[in-house]
Amino acid sequence: MPTARCSTPPIGVSRVGVVTEREIDIERVICALSELDDPGARGFTMGRGDWPLRGFVARRGAEIRAYVNHCPHAGHALNLRPHAFLAPDAPLIQCSSHGALFEIESGLCLAGPCPGARLRPIELRIERGYVLVADDVDLIEPADLARSCARGQ
Repeated sequence: MPTARCSTPPIGVSRVGVVTEREIDIERVICALSELDDPGARGFTMGRGDWPLRGFVARRGAEIRAYVNHCPHAGHALNLRPHAFLAPDAPLIQCSSHGALFEIESGLCLAGPCPGARLRPIELRIERGYVLVADDVDLIEPADLARSCARGQ
């Protein structure tokens, strides 16, 4: 399961052996770590065109997870209001339309119409106090989601 922990940022080594900080890809920054409450969540859209990657990050303690913003039961976004992904009375992810509850750490549905289903994880990294989508993640909506039918796939 993709995860990111709050830790010392990665350091790169240049060709001449001088230690340098790795450059941050601004297009992959979701937010500053300090902007993410504990517990807390924040939605994001990255990429270009008609089908960008729509996701959210959720934090509980030192664990930070990201998922595609897509309900496995109904096929639509989990939130109705910006950044409103968590249940009001528990550190769980909640679908705003039908109340399904998911673990932050695993994306596993614990209650609601899709028990046992999982949210689709997105790999992250934490660098110099910023939460970023990992370099190897495509910034487009996964082709097998229900919304992809409109693309003729």
